[in-house]
Amino acid sequence: MATIGLFFGSSTGNTETAAERIQQLLQAAGHEVNLFNVYSEAVSSMEQFDYLVLGIPTWDIGEIQEDWKNVWDELDALNLAGKKVACFGQGDQRGYPATFQDCIGLLGRKVRERGATLVGFTSTEGFDFDESLGVEDGKFMGLSLDDDNQREQTEGRIAAWVPQVIAEFGI
Repeated sequence: MATIGLFFGSSTGNTETAAERIQQLLQAAGHEVNLFNVYSEAVSSMEQFDYLVLGIPTWDIGEIQEDWKNVWDELDALNLAGKKVACFGQGDQRGYPATFQDCIGLLGRKVRERGATLVGFTSTEGFDFDESLGVEDGKFMGLSLDDDNQREQTEGRIAAWVPQVIAEFGI
């Protein structure tokens, strides 16, 4: 059993709901998961976990969600060397096809700069968008969710991703 830190920011509640579902599935697999809302919890707590799951929606036109924006500079002080990190994000592929899931890329690169290893990359198949900073080598840099346009697929996507993350965490 591993202890996982799950950090998220959410404005509309969609990312929070996804975080809670991911927490449930990780716990059902026998892992302890501590849930942190970055609105009210210190991101410095990330350093106490070897395994992290980070949830961030892409807001407006490729903007960092407000809770994450408020702590963004604090991430620069973290030492995440040796940590394995999986990101997930909410986005709107129809409303913002040129910036869809940009923030999973921005956050993923930020934690990688701090020494983390990213896991949990997923296929771009089934999405219709033009560009994304959240895509690297043809894959999303984490789990892509779009509750604005594909809410009916969210549960299946989460259910497929959690075992992938567990395997890539090596736990």
